[in-house]
Amino acid sequence: MKRAIVTGATGAIGSALVRELAEAGAEVLVFVRDESARNSNIPDHPLVRRISCAMEDLAEIRNTTGRDWDVFYHLAWAGASGPGRNDMYLQNRNVKYALDAVAAAKRFGCRLFVGAGSQAEYGRAEGKLTPDTPVRPEMGYGYAKLCAGQMTRDYAHQLGLEHVWVRILSVYGPHDGAQSMIMSTLRKLRDGVTPEFTKAEQMWDYLYSGDAAQALRMLGEAGTADTAGSASERDRGIDGRIYVLGSGQARPLAEYIRQIRDIAAPGQPLGIGQLPYAPNQVMYLCADVSALTRDTGWKPETGFEAGIGELLRSDFNF
Repeated sequence: MKRAIVTGATGAIGSALVRELAEAGAEVLVFVRDESARNSNIPDHPLVRRISCAMEDLAEIRNTTGRDWDVFYHLAWAGASGPGRNDMYLQNRNVKYALDAVAAAKRFGCRLFVGAGSQAEYGRAEGKLTPDTPVRPEMGYGYAKLCAGQMTRDYAHQLGLEHVWVRILSVYGPHDGAQSMIMSTLRKLRDGVTPEFTKAEQMWDYLYSGDAAQALRMLGEAGTADTAGSASERDRGIDGRIYVLGSGQARPLAEYIRQIRDIAAPGQPLGIGQLPYAPNQVMYLCADVSALTRDTGWKPETGFEAGIGELLRSDFNF
């Protein structure tokens, strides 16, 4: 892979992916919304350039770069947290934008479209999540991600592009959303406020953003490999596949919370058990990453303690 396009590059996964691609020697074209205050999160690197294109502009954007690109990573999504997750009209627009991204990928000469799915596509499930685990979404965000994955795959194939869909579990790291469990806990601990939680009995799977970015880069490289021959000749072509991305290990959420406290503010009290569980609370979340490891060789490298340490050392405000 020599050149890649990334949407949604200002969040934890997107910013880490841009850095990962550039440091691996790939040119990166980032589609940005000009007025976004989060554009400063995009890594400053000689191989990274920006082009003005909000999601609603994807249908009209044209390739004026004078070159073809290899992989299109579509991470941008509105209403990924908060009340927007169940705003059906907003989520429906996200599906359209995902289809617009596929068409843009074609115009920019890409051979592979990589879309960011979500654990929300599964709803509440038992056991490790695999590509074949039944999908039963329970909110607009999950419905839309599931629909986008299926429709972008078929549309990509109509246009002659390869397609990979990655159902991403809980990723943390620099530039994560302020309301995520980890970021809000760190902020409250910093401010001397006792953070409140449910009983935190959920078994959870957390993955550091740098590891997630490495997995996405390796999927892009596997999907555009020239040295192994055509897709039909490769040992394991990836076109059309779904992958689940997480650490592959689950621990009680309370253990993560205490570990965050012990690293960031030793001895500070925690309000575990002070909040009720949300309706339809997911109680078990863990990825089966065997397919991803088989097809790319990827394995997570960053333990949770090390990841929180990297997060605290990074140059950002939480």
